[in-house]
Amino acid sequence: MSHAVTTPPRVRIAPSPTGDPHIGTAYIALFNYVFAKKHGGKFIIRIEDTDRTRYRAESEAMILDAIKWFGIQWDEGPDIGGPYGPYKQSERLPLYQKAADTLIQKGAAYRCFCTVERLDKLREVQAANKLPPGYDRHCRNVSSEDSDKRALAGEKFTVRFKMPTSGVTTFDDQIRGKVEFENARLDDLVLLKADGFPTYHLASVVDDNAMKITHVIRGEEWVSSTPKHVLLYEAFGWQAPSFTHLNLLRNTDKSKISKRKNPTSILYYRRKGILPAALRNFLALMGWSLGGDQEIFSTETMIENFSWDRFSLGGPVFDLTKLLWMNSQYLKELSNDTWVKLLRDQVFTESYLKQIVPLVKERVQAFEEFIPNTDFFFAGDLKYENTPILPKGVAGKVVANWFSDVLEAFESLDEWSVPKIKEVMENFVEQNKIKAKDLFMPMRVAVSGTLVSPPLMETIHVLGKEMVRRRMRLAMDYLKTQKEPAPSPAKPEKA
Repeated sequence: MSHAVTTPPRVRIAPSPTGDPHIGTAYIALFNYVFAKKHGGKFIIRIEDTDRTRYRAESEAMILDAIKWFGIQWDEGPDIGGPYGPYKQSERLPLYQKAADTLIQKGAAYRCFCTVERLDKLREVQAANKLPPGYDRHCRNVSSEDSDKRALAGEKFTVRFKMPTSGVTTFDDQIRGKVEFENARLDDLVLLKADGFPTYHLASVVDDNAMKITHVIRGEEWVSSTPKHVLLYEAFGWQAPSFTHLNLLRNTDKSKISKRKNPTSILYYRRKGILPAALRNFLALMGWSLGGDQEIFSTETMIENFSWDRFSLGGPVFDLTKLLWMNSQYLKELSNDTWVKLLRDQVFTESYLKQIVPLVKERVQAFEEFIPNTDFFFAGDLKYENTPILPKGVAGKVVANWFSDVLEAFESLDEWSVPKIKEVMENFVEQNKIKAKDLFMPMRVAVSGTLVSPPLMETIHVLGKEMVRRRMRLAMDYLKTQKEPAPSPAKPEKA
């Protein structure tokens, strides 16, 4: 279902800086960018950094850098400004407070004084009685006078939206057509948290209106939130934008793409040597087609031919094999000089070599030995079949579980450094009362493919989180097939 675009559109992506830049962000950015350029509009980046418990400052820089590498340039954003800034939500807090107050005054929202303990108990009771989870509207009918008094007295509260309890809310989706939700199934969502920061729902609506966003193009996981946003627009008396919800990227088994089955960091694909043009082409095919059997096309060609009529709602499969094939087609078209330049710029970079050399120069007697001692720093996926990876007497599934726990700890690090990596691994050894070598040896094999490598913590640091994550998960898959502890390698007989 297509809608005519009568004025130049304003579209946005709004990533959260809570981790590595996600491949799904690139996918959504591509379609926003193409739609905007097709119709002479503007593409905007806004940083949604209101989740202060998960916020990571370095993640924001990585997101902008990754999208720039991906080959998409924004017209307004936190780094270049624009007429509707600031473009970071943490710098727009007075707007959200004012908006929440407006809704309270209108009677469309209310203060909720329920404690965390009461809400936890409510969830427990609902689960025990097999009731659908959701807020019971305990504070919805607190009088405005009582609410004001409690707030002035310093009692902590959140602000909730008064969801209509009957009727239906509908909206038109540019590719899904008419979407309808029963209001009775919608919760009284939190708009403003007790710390004064807004939830996604309030902030996105307030910002989209303030920034004059005309079309919201995002992933289908937001379909169920859209009626809440439509009702918020109505409560404020604002014109809602047009909505489009793209398919989720899926693994080959149709499950939602996740780092457990496919690398999800844009940084991984950059590090792997995927060309930005090939990645854009591949992601374009995640639901959209140029027509006929043509699969290789430029972003410029996509813009020229773009319409939502060419979008299919069949679940797009993120097939790494297909991406590699497509990348190979782009690589074949590069000149030899470009190949050499890209190898120097992306693989054998001066900064990367400067990190590796100190780890191996004590063991290398001539330059010809450099590659054999460092090949795993430049390789992609490793094979583990011919290298003993299990400690003596420890089953594969046990080591796989260790890896899973260590990876989880790695994910939570706010700094990827040798001291932090060392702290994670030493804490794990101590907490699980295992020998350090029983964890360190299989970790060494997992990340380097060999029993003999440069210092482990330094190696993990230089390889980077994305590559370490990928290799550890592949090693975990292999370990789970090793049902019994592997026998110790036989000692060679003396001559």
